[in-house]
Amino acid sequence: MSGFAPEWLALREGADHRSINHAVRRHLLAYLNEEANVHIADLGCGTGSNLRSLAPEITARQLWLLVDHDETLLQLAATMTTDVAAAYQIEVRAHKADLSSGDITEIAAHSDLITASALFDLVSPDMITSIVNQIADAGIAFYTVLTYDGVASWLPEDDLNGTMRDAFNLHQQTDKGFGNAAGPDATSLLAKAFAERGYNILRGKSPWILDHNLATLRQETDRGWAAAVVETGAVTKAQADVWIKSREADDTAITIIGHEDFLALPPT
Repeated sequence: MSGFAPEWLALREGADHRSINHAVRRHLLAYLNEEANVHIADLGCGTGSNLRSLAPEITARQLWLLVDHDETLLQLAATMTTDVAAAYQIEVRAHKADLSSGDITEIAAHSDLITASALFDLVSPDMITSIVNQIADAGIAFYTVLTYDGVASWLPEDDLNGTMRDAFNLHQQTDKGFGNAAGPDATSLLAKAFAERGYNILRGKSPWILDHNLATLRQETDRGWAAAVVETGAVTKAQADVWIKSREADDTAITIIGHEDFLALPPT
């Protein structure tokens, strides 16, 4: 399940790819590249950004299952991954599925790796535990990137910045279609659940740093942030409007949004 417009996914893709934690990814690649063939399932695939980022670095022969509930996004993913698939001889299949049930048993049973991007902060703690157990039961690897970690800052400094961050973190724990979301706690919950199943775990920060070179993404991110915090009631619309106007008037403004990448490898 993605729930995001193609335009937003396209706008953020460059920043997503630049923000990847390469130390975590190197460990994943060392694991995957020991194999001749790997089957990878990408949950909430959107337009296939995760494949475009990761697939060119894998030397093993690849089969990707792109999973999303949105037929439009799946069709775009099929089109937008064609060049990468052809260049690296990757087989790509699309699979429409509503992940809100948390049932990925069949997907895990036919995969070597479950992956996702910017997904697990949107799902409930119970769903995280369920998915981890299904992956562990299948004895396969797990890798997710760009999970929001609750850290955010803005330059220039503003007295409202801390309130904006705290209110957004509250908003992140509301229902995003998968029950009340884990929000900033997601990566720690994943780590705890996989550790309980004996998995080897690696975590690494992957923040967005949005400056004048990414002005459009920065502005859209700030606007989305302002809209979300108003919904919590912790910030008034008038406060949010003043905050936004101040930031949009400043060409030197910077937005930093914290993310974390996470890898869990099966017990040896």
